[in-house]
Amino acid sequence: MAAKTIYRVSFLQQGKVFEVYAESVSHGNLAGFVEVESLLFGERSQVVLDPSEERLKTEFKGVQRFYVPLHWILRIDEVEKRGSASIRDADGDGAVVSPFPMAMITPRGDSSKS
Repeated sequence: MAAKTIYRVSFLQQGKVFEVYAESVSHGNLAGFVEVESLLFGERSQVVLDPSEERLKTEFKGVQRFYVPLHWILRIDEVEKRGSASIRDADGDGAVVSPFPMAMITPRGDSSKS
């Protein structure tokens, strides 16, 4: 039996870097969004609990899939095994991560008012 594919998805949200593990990642049906489905978290039977992973479990409780704006995505990796999901400050490791400053789709102006 072939091993399941696991993806590590890192994205920005409200000045934090979210890192989650999922079984399915695709471009989905919404233009400009990445669809993340079937999230993977550690078992509750572990003795050591990671507070940021517990926060993510709570935030995504009952969520089957979610959509992330394309310009919020930092990285998508296919990995061999699941790690610990986490939330950290965008500038916590000395690296400065900031969102792309322009809108990807800009509204068209009314050319009749020239």
